[in-house]
Amino acid sequence: MNDPRFLALLLVLLFSACSGNAPEDEAMDTLITDNVLREPDKLEKIAVYQVFTRLFGNQNTSNVVYGTAEQNGVGKFADFTPRALEALRDMGYTHVWYTGVLEHAVVRDYREYGIRLDDADVVKGRAGSPYAIKDYYDVNPDLAVDVDRRLEEFDELVERTHAADMKVIIDFVPNHVARDYYSDKKPAGVVDLGAEDDTSVRFSPNNNFYYLPGESFRVPEGYVPLGDYSFPTKDGSFAENPAKVSGNNAMTPQPSVNDWFETVKLNYGLDLDNDEAKHFEPIPRTWHQMLEILTYWAERGVDGFRCDFVQFTPYEFWGWAIPQVKAVNPDIIFLAEIYVPEWYDDYLTQGKFDYLYDKVQLYDTLRHLMTGSGSTDNLPGVWKALEGQNKHLLRFLENHDEQRIASRFFSGDPRYAIPAMAVSALWYTGPVMVYFGQEDGEPALGASGFGGDDGRTTMFDYWSVPEHLKWVNGGAFDGGGLSEEQRQLRAFYRTLLRLSTELPSVARGDFLDLHPYNRAVNSAGYTDKQYAFLRYTEGEVVLVVTNFADDAPQSLELAVPPSALEVVGLDPAKPYTFTDLLGDAADANLVEGTVSLTLAPLSAHVFRFTP
Repeated sequence: MNDPRFLALLLVLLFSACSGNAPEDEAMDTLITDNVLREPDKLEKIAVYQVFTRLFGNQNTSNVVYGTAEQNGVGKFADFTPRALEALRDMGYTHVWYTGVLEHAVVRDYREYGIRLDDADVVKGRAGSPYAIKDYYDVNPDLAVDVDRRLEEFDELVERTHAADMKVIIDFVPNHVARDYYSDKKPAGVVDLGAEDDTSVRFSPNNNFYYLPGESFRVPEGYVPLGDYSFPTKDGSFAENPAKVSGNNAMTPQPSVNDWFETVKLNYGLDLDNDEAKHFEPIPRTWHQMLEILTYWAERGVDGFRCDFVQFTPYEFWGWAIPQVKAVNPDIIFLAEIYVPEWYDDYLTQGKFDYLYDKVQLYDTLRHLMTGSGSTDNLPGVWKALEGQNKHLLRFLENHDEQRIASRFFSGDPRYAIPAMAVSALWYTGPVMVYFGQEDGEPALGASGFGGDDGRTTMFDYWSVPEHLKWVNGGAFDGGGLSEEQRQLRAFYRTLLRLSTELPSVARGDFLDLHPYNRAVNSAGYTDKQYAFLRYTEGEVVLVVTNFADDAPQSLELAVPPSALEVVGLDPAKPYTFTDLLGDAADANLVEGTVSLTLAPLSAHVFRFTP
């Protein structure tokens, strides 16, 4: 464990044991009082279902590598039927993050609908990256049954989602756009990005893009769009003069295949040539244009934005824009993808974000545990390092960027998610997220095209998701094709997600970490593969116990001392029994500060205290 207070106290306890003296009660109580988390003004607990929109309802299982939409099929907004959305709400989800809604570059000809061709040499995969936005004011035509009605079909999806008592989140991609950005759906009076730029200079606060004057863009060396096919724009070149800086700040006319070469960087007034010197007065033009886009979608009924890679955009912009969007809809939420914990406070306090990714702290720690190389001793240090921020952190085990738990690149078995998901969902009041197919044990097998065989569900190709489709079951959305093991896994997720938002102690209560105490007193059978904590509010206390060990049942004596009971508002003089709300453990008793348990491998339990 990395907490210096814990290490110091452990030395005191070891010295006391060696000298034959019992540890001081005050020192032991410190292990309880120093491991309480209370944050004021908690936000409403939400459960997010992230779904890759074009894959969700695609029942074509051809899965031809680098196949066309005609060969492999493509999902539609219409696939999210009232029955499908009702089933998602029954799982416990409060929000649906529809990934890949905004129009992005694709290798498909939509000219008959007034949509310009994209250049295949700067598109990743046939279906394209959902983060290479082509038109901020339009939706992906692939997702519409009637392409001419694509925006109306999206509006109808929003209405159906709201009718199912869930809210709608879409991606907002603020840092970069497709190399050939052009809006054919922009409202009257809106000027296209780059249309009024001074392309003779590398940087100007009034430009939307960064330029490399005197140099023309060149397709990355060795890059050839995968697949043996012809397309009008597939010729090994892309006309861009002067070249623009790529989305990942690659300031070269010929980015590499590992750069975000299919995108160009947006200019928020940061001078990339001079240590990102800030030019924010007067307000840069890009700020006003991005605010117009956010407001457009907020007025269209969107309830939240998952903002892509915000750490490449200044928090000052967000602190300026978010309050103005919330003036349109006070309940709208902003979720930031960010990976630098040292910057979290800036984006929360000055940037005004509601939620941030917790990837490099909790996700990475849990991944080590799920792959057998981690220790639960590292978990207390995570929430302590994030004190004051835990209520704002989105916890997850999968998303479109991460490898599937059931893939051979991760654990190879979806059951390894059980204890980790319990921690993710129940640890604190911040939101929890599940990626579609995770609850069915999707392993993301095989190469699909540009999305290689890497344990991820492709976001670049026309494809289908086999294990997820067993739940879709031809549009019945009843899991008719799932195995018994998959049904049990899905039932676990349903119970867990509903507990996370419906139990007052979890949804809005405080947290007491029992792990440091049990490790310090050497509770019998309690190792660095188990993790236990209390969630509590007035009138309800629950004990969460997880077991990350995968080899055999683990018998243990879990210490819940009188000082812990006093903190959570229980009377230490009274006896208590527990009822397991999540797993299938037999009811337990608290006897003289100890709970005797036998935990199955890879298990999680939520015990409610009953006097």
